[in-house]
Amino acid sequence: MKIVLVAEYRDGKLLAGYGELLGFAKAFGGETVMVAFGNENELPAYDGKLYLGDTASCGEYNPDLHKKMILEVVDKEGADMVVFSHSSYGWDLAPRVACSLGAAQVSEVVELKDKTLVVPVCNAKLRRDVKCSTAQTVVTLQAGAFTPIESGGTPTVETISTDVSGRVIFEGYEEAEAGGVDLSKAEVIVSAGRGIGKPENVALIESLAKALGGEYGASRPVVDSEWVEHNRQVGTTGQTVSPKLYVACGISGAIQHLAGMKKSEFVVAINTDKDAPIGEVADVLVVADLLQFVPALTEKVEAL
Repeated sequence: MKIVLVAEYRDGKLLAGYGELLGFAKAFGGETVMVAFGNENELPAYDGKLYLGDTASCGEYNPDLHKKMILEVVDKEGADMVVFSHSSYGWDLAPRVACSLGAAQVSEVVELKDKTLVVPVCNAKLRRDVKCSTAQTVVTLQAGAFTPIESGGTPTVETISTDVSGRVIFEGYEEAEAGGVDLSKAEVIVSAGRGIGKPENVALIESLAKALGGEYGASRPVVDSEWVEHNRQVGTTGQTVSPKLYVACGISGAIQHLAGMKKSEFVVAINTDKDAPIGEVADVLVVADLLQFVPALTEKVEAL
């Protein structure tokens, strides 16, 4: 099994997600090579072969050129699998590569069961096991789903280029308009999930957050229901946070949410379901009705 891992750069900086690609490859088993489009000033801690396309010639992102060069590496290495991060880069490029190869594509892989790929469905309420029957497979990995590793050392670099003229000109990145609270700087976060029941109960979460000297956040279902503004969403489509204390109230624990708060130092989960996935990452799981427990906890904290 030969696996091609596609690392990402942004504004000339190597993104840490390549470690999760290596973590997946180690779990899956097989020999790896890496492809990246960046510069030799910042290389991954990887002791294998790295095919490097210089952004000076192929651009920070150009789907035509990047696809062509990835396909050349796949052909040269006789690769069976191509792995991307489930990012805007991976979303756009993976299907182009899969279509050109006539390969199966599996998006947003969150787990491996032996050689079986596990992906979320029905807004992450269910998970589906996928085995591919094609000779080659292209996959994208959900951020935070696999433990990142670094193989260490310095890669053996082989420069790649192409004479294909791309139809896209990369103009640069545009930062999203600033607004709302920056949860990434909060030391304490209390987050509301669908289990709070109705928008009026957001006030209970906000009160606990205030008593603890922190900020309140929310999971995607709460934001999608417009109970809490988007700039307080925690997860892969919201903010990634790493507080000292994270209190999850009525949050089941979909992988998209876990990916956004997995670096929290201490996690307290309040849920009526003792088997909720959030319990797997919680340091303390309180099995209780949050509408009763949260006000009682807030009162005790305020008394202290």
